[in-house]
Amino acid sequence: MSPKQIPMSSIDRAWLRMDTPENPMMICGILALDRPLSISRLRRTLENRFLCFQRFRQRVVDDGDRAYWQDDPLFHIDNHLHQIALPGKADKAELQKLASDLNSTSLDFRRPLWQMHYIDNYEGGSALVVRIHHCIADGISLVRVMLSLTDKTPEPKLKRVTTKPRAIPKKVSTLQHTLHRLVDSTHAATDQARLFIHSVREDPGYPIKLAATAGGVAMDLIKLGLAPFEPDTHLKSPLSGRKQVSWGEALDLAEVKACAKTLGGTVNDVLLCAATGALQRHFSASNEPAPECGIRVAMPFNLRPLDQPIETLGNQFGLVLVTLPVEVQDPIMCFRQVHENMNRLKRSYQAQVTYSLLDLFGRGPDILERRALDLLSNKASAVLTNVPGPEDALYLAGSRLTQPMFWVPQSGNIGIGISIFSYAGTVQFGITVDKAIHADPQAVMDLFRESFQALSHAALAGRRSGSQHKASRAL
Repeated sequence: MSPKQIPMSSIDRAWLRMDTPENPMMICGILALDRPLSISRLRRTLENRFLCFQRFRQRVVDDGDRAYWQDDPLFHIDNHLHQIALPGKADKAELQKLASDLNSTSLDFRRPLWQMHYIDNYEGGSALVVRIHHCIADGISLVRVMLSLTDKTPEPKLKRVTTKPRAIPKKVSTLQHTLHRLVDSTHAATDQARLFIHSVREDPGYPIKLAATAGGVAMDLIKLGLAPFEPDTHLKSPLSGRKQVSWGEALDLAEVKACAKTLGGTVNDVLLCAATGALQRHFSASNEPAPECGIRVAMPFNLRPLDQPIETLGNQFGLVLVTLPVEVQDPIMCFRQVHENMNRLKRSYQAQVTYSLLDLFGRGPDILERRALDLLSNKASAVLTNVPGPEDALYLAGSRLTQPMFWVPQSGNIGIGISIFSYAGTVQFGITVDKAIHADPQAVMDLFRESFQALSHAALAGRRSGSQHKASRAL
């Protein structure tokens, strides 16, 4: 192995191999800014705060059996940062066309897997379109990386984001490598045995709890494998590989929190209910009955410690299958069902099971991962992710960030991705839809607000009714 090659983790390799012409495995985002940027200042910001992460200077080397990170000997920022202008009115419609085209175009695997397009004339300001391959990091990590480019004031002191240098592995023989792995495995086994003995001494019931946990994991694995395929709807179609993206008008986060408090749930429950209502309304507008069993969406579930340093990239999340009760028309009943479904998933081991499966697939042959991916993707109609962002407005290279949007990649034969992102007291919705699926992404986005308003009004009416009932009983 070359001294400059670093083995890719099995999890990251699994996401690397998910890349297909129909579904490029990229996380794509847009940062809308209130005024044009200085391109030279943007370059300095990237060089100091983005390229300090070595992954963004490394390309992928895949020899079939293993994949590696290798420093790009021809790396230059100009290969990744491009300056363009939008045609016509340079409005939302033009930016959506550009983002749709970029979402449909794979990254260049001869270079580090990221691209940025700076647009200097978007609605009187500017915008930055960012594309990063999923094998580099998960959404939580990449959001933290992108936030490291920003500041709380327009004119801060430009400071370099420091990361711990990674030691370059020394070249070792096959025998030495095998012996090292054996020693590491022996140490790990010894540590586990010591931990087990200590746990038994502290808690005699520990073996029973351990067996119960193992049983729960096994049961969730069986449930995942035996889950039926998604119902046959227009949301599941052979994919074309051409994407359409859109984003909706932001919701007021305070209103979302108030609705969640009134209903006794979480903000995530309210937003999932809004997504359910939007898809329900879409079925109705398409003159297609909503499936009586609901539809499932695959949701990333973060397994990364919140205090983990920012320099630790890679993928550390599992996937859970969430049932959206699109057949339930009453918004309050829909919310109760979503709330119950999420509580059930929080008590399960499904995220850990899917993470372990991805780790296993990343170590095995490509054909095994493809078949397993096809099996799992038949059990969801869309991918949906909800990522919390900063509470206050931020600035990038002196310009205020007015609206951040991003789109989650899809895998297998899934052609719809729904993204939710909170920022500066607002909640942003984004969607990407394969052109082979008969769904207008902007129309679906408009239904999100309509669905949330229906839920909010129903919650408020229920609270008023409850208050009147209490008052009448007091009299």
